[in-house]
Amino acid sequence: MTQTEHSYCVDVIGFNPTERLLLSSIFGLAARRDPSFTQRGATGTRAADIYLVDSSDPAALAEFRAVRARYPKPTVLIGDPDPQSGLTALPRPIQWARLLQSFDEAVQSGGPSQAAKPLATDTAVLVVDDNQTVRKFMEAKLQPFGIAADFAETGEQAVGLTGTKEYTCVFLDVVLPGIDGYQVCKLIKGNKQAVKRTAVVMLTSRSSPFDKLRGSLAGCDEYLTKPVDENHLLEVIAKFLPKGARP
Repeated sequence: MTQTEHSYCVDVIGFNPTERLLLSSIFGLAARRDPSFTQRGATGTRAADIYLVDSSDPAALAEFRAVRARYPKPTVLIGDPDPQSGLTALPRPIQWARLLQSFDEAVQSGGPSQAAKPLATDTAVLVVDDNQTVRKFMEAKLQPFGIAADFAETGEQAVGLTGTKEYTCVFLDVVLPGIDGYQVCKLIKGNKQAVKRTAVVMLTSRSSPFDKLRGSLAGCDEYLTKPVDENHLLEVIAKFLPKGARP
């Protein structure tokens, strides 16, 4: 593929085994985005579009400099700045949202990535949960996508908001004051006035097969159980908000 097809191949140079595992998870998320980023395999035939370098590792930095001298490409460094190349670096620990944004900036500018900037999006998201801790958790997970979510504490509030505003995705608890999440989901999915389809993600502590079946019958698009696996949650966000992940 070419860059005009919004898919980029990343050459990862250096990093310890633990960071490699983390990067594998990040690339799993990045492959679902537009533009997408995938890690170039050791035996891959496709040339890299961008370099990701552990600049705190002298051996990795030397390898990068040798490769870049022959094949100049946009670059993201992790660790120490490289005075020889004039490139700045993202600090450790590796943060998935900041790294993906740096990839975006690097390929758009054709050069090294600078400090991350807030993403802008008109994507609307609703989080429905009567637990303030859950609402704060979801706010923190959506923020790197540039998404300012709306919040509701009851089923009635959720129905009222979805009746007046169009949401790309609704994260919905099952156990709520008033009408429960299953009823809310049915009402959202039954709204024929929506200009575009609203995805509903159930996010609940109800984990029995019967509960999941009820969610499916209500029309939910995804059923996540608490405590939610953060990597899985990020994959779900990227799945239903692909445009929201673009700067």
